[in-house]
Amino acid sequence: MLVNEAWLREWVNPAVDTDTLVKQLTMAGLEVDGVEPAAPAFTGVVVGQVIGCEPHPDADKLRVCQVTNGTDTAQVVCGASNVREGLKIPFAQVGAVLPGDFKIKKAKLRGVESFGMLCGASELGLEDLIDGLMELPDDAPVGTDVRDYLTLDDAIIEVDLTPNRADCLSVRGIAREVGVMNQSPLTELAISKVAPAIDDTLTIKLADSAACPRYLGRVIKGVNVSAATPLWMVERLRRAGLRTIDPIVDVTNYVLLELGQPLHAFDLARLNGGITVRQANAGEKLLTLDDQALTLRDDTLVIADDSDALALAGVMGGKPSSVTADTRDIFLECAFFSPLAIAGKARSYGLHTDSSHRFERGVDPQLQNDAIERATALILEIAGGQPGPVSEALDEAQLPAQAEIDLHADHIEGLLGMRLPAEQVEDILGRLGMEVSTQESGQAWTVLAPSWRFDMAIEPDLIEELARIYGYEKLPSRVPAGSPSGESVGEHQVAVRRLADTLIDRGYLEAITYSFVEPGLLKQVEPRVEPLPLLNPISTDLGAMRTTLLAGLFSTARHNLNRQAERLRLFETGLRFVPGKQGLTQTPMLAGLLFGSAQPQNWEGKRPVDFFDLKGDVEALLQLSEPGAFAFEAGEHPALHPGQTAALKRNGHLVGHLGRIHPRLAAELDLPANLYAFELELAPLQQGVLPQFAGVSDQPRMRRDLAFVVADDVPAGELIAAVHAACDERLTGVRIFDIYQGDSIGENRKSLALGLTFQDRSRTLKDQEVNDLVDAVVSQLKQQFNAALRD
Repeated sequence: MLVNEAWLREWVNPAVDTDTLVKQLTMAGLEVDGVEPAAPAFTGVVVGQVIGCEPHPDADKLRVCQVTNGTDTAQVVCGASNVREGLKIPFAQVGAVLPGDFKIKKAKLRGVESFGMLCGASELGLEDLIDGLMELPDDAPVGTDVRDYLTLDDAIIEVDLTPNRADCLSVRGIAREVGVMNQSPLTELAISKVAPAIDDTLTIKLADSAACPRYLGRVIKGVNVSAATPLWMVERLRRAGLRTIDPIVDVTNYVLLELGQPLHAFDLARLNGGITVRQANAGEKLLTLDDQALTLRDDTLVIADDSDALALAGVMGGKPSSVTADTRDIFLECAFFSPLAIAGKARSYGLHTDSSHRFERGVDPQLQNDAIERATALILEIAGGQPGPVSEALDEAQLPAQAEIDLHADHIEGLLGMRLPAEQVEDILGRLGMEVSTQESGQAWTVLAPSWRFDMAIEPDLIEELARIYGYEKLPSRVPAGSPSGESVGEHQVAVRRLADTLIDRGYLEAITYSFVEPGLLKQVEPRVEPLPLLNPISTDLGAMRTTLLAGLFSTARHNLNRQAERLRLFETGLRFVPGKQGLTQTPMLAGLLFGSAQPQNWEGKRPVDFFDLKGDVEALLQLSEPGAFAFEAGEHPALHPGQTAALKRNGHLVGHLGRIHPRLAAELDLPANLYAFELELAPLQQGVLPQFAGVSDQPRMRRDLAFVVADDVPAGELIAAVHAACDERLTGVRIFDIYQGDSIGENRKSLALGLTFQDRSRTLKDQEVNDLVDAVVSQLKQQFNAALRD
């Protein structure tokens, strides 16, 4: 929000300079993003008056003017279309320096001498568009420096407000904060009721009082829409980043900036019957002020007459009922809309307005009467007209209640690390507009928050306010009592941090991506699950809750690869969100990806990663849990290659998938085809076994090497499992040390050479015992896989 310092000081004027004021605002939680001058530097420009104006003898579009500065008269040649006798304008005299270091010198235009220049707003750096001379009011004192007359030696402060401080989205709100910080009195507006001059009213009906519990309206007849907006208002709007349109719109914008209450004016002649605040009919049409043709949903609050929707409530008015140059009578509305009813609606229709920005965050529900009276008085002052009485539709039970909170001195000391005197607590809260009453104990208070502080709900909110106004820099710095504790896990569990450290040790970097993902990307990566859409997304490309962590990692990989990354190792832990009949299931997951060379570049060359590099990294994680409980099987996943995907199971239950990215998905996402990824549930990985001591056996080991010929589609893992099933605990290890395929063993066959290690911890095994175990293995594999010993 842009705050005009001179305007702010009309409300509260502490004895501090601009730099100190900026620091105070930042320390109070209203961070200042920047400070700019209200106008660029220029000198030598005074209020001048044209006392004579004649055509140029040799140029039809030029005028020869006599201009006075109150003391002397100078001849100036001017080509502006609105120059005329009696006009008061900014007059740059000879020797003046305009923005851009443009120096005014004596000149001769088409043979006529010119001593100075008559200026438009753009030539003084006040407007972007050149639209003729800047016309000053008739009471502007001739000869006065224009910088002094327009208060241009002023600062525009850009304040970055957090969403909870919507009460500061106005000059009045910022002034409250400045007054509290400096213990300076606030000069409130004297807003009085405007007496009605006519009896005309419109009926108002609240069809959805939960969304709009208060709606005020007033008929004003005979306004002059072509009247000029006063220069003081034009300047204040400009410094707030708004351009003037017509006096009616300018007044509503002015009151919005001044008090924080959005208003809207309808052309009374274009309304059909009374006003109804209701939900839109599905498919209902509305042409907005910015010429967008909207098709409304039935969850959208609208302002309607007896025929059609007139405006998107709290967002933007409709063009058919808008004020135009032909408007003579208006209906001025001022309402309170529930933030939940407005939140996200503007964004869902591709809109964002000053009005929606405020209503989404919350507007003071007690402000509407003052705002409509203030706007009415300004409209009558500028555009004339005859006002009718204010009509109000109110459902008081639906208005937000002012928060009543108990505050305890011990809790203040516990959170701030110091005890504030009771008098200081009451003083700070009182200056913040809160009603404070002391409880019987004398060590606690009951606090009633003001209507504009709807961010007050619990005791820590009040304590935060005390710290903010007392001064964060004054709070003591102490070592906290107690000691921080890390992740608490049992002896039989594996900490998430240990899993993460294992991947980091293997060259991975940890990534943190949004839990919100672009819905189209989710459909590409995980089309089997319909994601949960967000009602009020941060942006359109973060519109749904992720159903897989791979979507975020793929986006991160693309971002890095587009910036010449040649080797990637990324992992992330977080929740996936899967909607279902029982509600939203949130599952902790671990996902990762790798791409590029298997090792950093060196003199041996670069070998690209393959599936087994990925599988090795996953197996390293399984070693922390219970390796024997896990098994890899051929699997399928829509984001992974159908021929290079494995499903990981623990005791027969699916844990996750790993494999190469699907070629189709790689092409769609502009990712390399040799990118590998995994996604596993965290809980099964964290289930470890309690370590048990086992002494080193002093008995010798015996090894037998066997080569089996089996069908080439027999998984090696199943073969090893069958070997273990055929033996007892004396089999201490099985290792595949050779694989062969060729003509000598037949088509569609393969030879797997297994090294079997046997050992008894209490005695030396005899050859016959080992032979019996080997015979059992041969028999088991022959029966289960039709395996034959290779000659």
